[in-house]
Amino acid sequence: MRAEPTCPRCGGPLHAPNLWSSDWSCGVHGVVLPRQPAKRPGQEGLAAVMRDIRVPVWTPWPLPLGWLVTGFLTVGDERSGVRAAAVALSGPGLLSGPADMLLVAEEPGIGLGAYYAGLRNGPDPGTGFDNGPPHVKLEVSGPTATCGHSVPLWAVSSAESDRAVYVGEALANWLWVVLWPADAGVLMLERPHLLDLREPGMDLDLPFGAYSPRLDE
Repeated sequence: MRAEPTCPRCGGPLHAPNLWSSDWSCGVHGVVLPRQPAKRPGQEGLAAVMRDIRVPVWTPWPLPLGWLVTGFLTVGDERSGVRAAAVALSGPGLLSGPADMLLVAEEPGIGLGAYYAGLRNGPDPGTGFDNGPPHVKLEVSGPTATCGHSVPLWAVSSAESDRAVYVGEALANWLWVVLWPADAGVLMLERPHLLDLREPGMDLDLPFGAYSPRLDE
């Protein structure tokens, strides 16, 4: 696991705030919010994510058969609050072998989802990603949508070839779904229901597994 904050857009090292600036900065991308070291799966890691959270914390619920929550990641600090959150999951793929999933919710301009998608031209999906009908629609629910509503997602054709990537907008934030390997994308055909763990009174018995090295990529 990485021990220091890194750039959410490239994973590179950051210059910490100092006497002359209160910002974190990347040598490539300038001023950014810090991507914090990943948090191990468990209630303690989840509780750390929930502190100062400003974006949804998505998980499929119920989880696909045999799947486990395998870690968490946030972007932000005590001054900014958490402006991006990722939940990692691992389990059996429908077509072959083990698979990994990363659900990212973030404010526009953060760049964490684009980084895991393998996009290098900008922090967001870019114009035209939603041309044409959506490739899948997922039901989501959370504090402002307790009855659930449908969110359209589009496959990102410019993503790295070893993964499947879908992106859309939910609760006024980007929602990215990144799956490895690429054929794990068929899981989306099952249209998993996504639940925002910020929902008041939430007391899910989440099953946790071994830490996912995907969070360190």
